[in-house]
Amino acid sequence: MPLAFILLLLVVMIILGSIKQINEYERGVLFRFGKFRKIMNPGLNLVFPIIHSYSKVDIRTKAVDVPAQDAITSDNVTIKINAVLYYKIFDASKAIIAVENFQFAVAQLAQTTMRNVVGSVTLDELLGSREKISDQICSIVDEATDPWGIKIENVELKDVSLPEEMQRVIAKVAEAEREKNAVITKSIGEVESAANLSKAAEMMSASPGALHLRTLATLNDLSSDQSNTIIFAIPIEVLEAFKGRPDIAKDVITKIKGN
Repeated sequence: MPLAFILLLLVVMIILGSIKQINEYERGVLFRFGKFRKIMNPGLNLVFPIIHSYSKVDIRTKAVDVPAQDAITSDNVTIKINAVLYYKIFDASKAIIAVENFQFAVAQLAQTTMRNVVGSVTLDELLGSREKISDQICSIVDEATDPWGIKIENVELKDVSLPEEMQRVIAKVAEAEREKNAVITKSIGEVESAANLSKAAEMMSASPGALHLRTLATLNDLSSDQSNTIIFAIPIEVLEAFKGRPDIAKDVITKIKGN
């Protein structure tokens, strides 16, 4: 009786020790005598000692920080570039069987692919089309990791560091571009101003006395400042502006005398 009890207790302990829990965000890869048996789904699973062995695989999306890499663009500019890569395991058995260490393998593949892609584009293309280059890196790495049961969801280029000499050159180019735009804007304004002045001159020339009235109005404005001393000669033609308008002449003369 004691022997049977001991055997029963031993069996119960073995069964209890064989119960393994797989969480919802995990999958288990079960091996029987070293051969792949099945994928263990979330919940409680039996893994008998000696007979079975298993590995847990986290199937949540993971982020891999690709460290800064020295790369040379196609126009021979040396830069430092880093990125972040997001991937997810869609086949746990392949991730365990097909590659020894899938985390390390993905990181190394991302580094080499990033250097190769950057080396195939110019600096201007890299700075102006970062999203397109990121998509290209993502596509290449995803194709390479598909046999490993890994899906590359996204690749983002984080930072592109340029040598100080190149930064100064780019700053000078940007400054020259701003100066060019300023000159263009100023010239456009001068053209519009000249067109408006020409139009105003045509309107004044079409109305007798309009130009003289404008001159007198300007003098009237200047005379409002007590610190101004104005000396001018009135052409005979200006007097024609007063024909039929003695009230205007009186106001202007009064203003001038008052100053």
